[in-house]
Amino acid sequence: MTTMTAVTPVADQLETHRRDLTGYCYRMLGSGSEAEDAVQETFVRAWKAADRFEGRASVKNWLYRIAHNVFIDMHRSPQRRSLSFDLGPARTPDAAGLADILPEDQWVSPIADDRVLHPADDPGAVAEARESVRLAFVSALQRLPARQRAALVLCDVLAWSAAETAELLETSAASVNSALQRARATLAEAPSPASGPCLEPDPELLARYVDAFERYDMDALAAVLHHDVIQTMPPYAMWLRGVDDVRSFYLGPGAGCAGSRLITGRANGCPAFAQYKPDPAGGLSPWALQVVEFRPDRVAALHFFLDTAECFPRFGFPLHLD
Repeated sequence: MTTMTAVTPVADQLETHRRDLTGYCYRMLGSGSEAEDAVQETFVRAWKAADRFEGRASVKNWLYRIAHNVFIDMHRSPQRRSLSFDLGPARTPDAAGLADILPEDQWVSPIADDRVLHPADDPGAVAEARESVRLAFVSALQRLPARQRAALVLCDVLAWSAAETAELLETSAASVNSALQRARATLAEAPSPASGPCLEPDPELLARYVDAFERYDMDALAAVLHHDVIQTMPPYAMWLRGVDDVRSFYLGPGAGCAGSRLITGRANGCPAFAQYKPDPAGGLSPWALQVVEFRPDRVAALHFFLDTAECFPRFGFPLHLD
């Protein structure tokens, strides 16, 4: 009876923390699939240890400690995840650039907004939450050592106190503040070409982007792109910068995207689209998950994730369209 009364309150609370824990694990790991796996492992460990939970900390803090330990267990590879613009200069839009393929564990992968973000009435809070899962920010976090990364995410993103963070990391508040200062300095010294706030687009601008892409009208598409737009295409190391190079890519190596259809979604605080290309066998096959970042009146960044067999099911997109 004692075990049941101890286990039941903890078990009842697990799902209420899933979204927040997924957001923490995603920022720490840089992978949508790994973050969801980490949270599932966190719940398994929590369930097994529930009868030993003595209530000295809140269930939330207890779960975060378990999640952090899961992260440490998963974070064994010395190779950090990144976006392709962190790996070298922009390239020319030539087919030869598509020969350089990155292993799956070397690029930051996307995550659906509804897995990590809460609805909120405060527009400022919504904007801040979206910035904290932007691809460029998550990629920048991967530059940090694990302890600095945890200190920055817990204190600056999740608004934990230094004392709370120190308890989770089993260190002192002074050590947390020191790690936090080093982490902030590292991020400040390493700006990315995708820096700057990502804004919610005007619905008309968003519709123009979709219409131009689906009609494959490169003049219309160029008209909605920022002159300094960037495009990444994991798993390719190649990335492009500038509206002329992006346009040339779609008229050259990327010409197979003609005839695509886009289905709307949300990822990493931005509009996202499941892109399907015509299938020679009939219908349309998945090609890429597009995460599209906007500035006030233009598209600022296009991130095309081509590992559709892995990410489409996680986003709830079908693997074929009639």
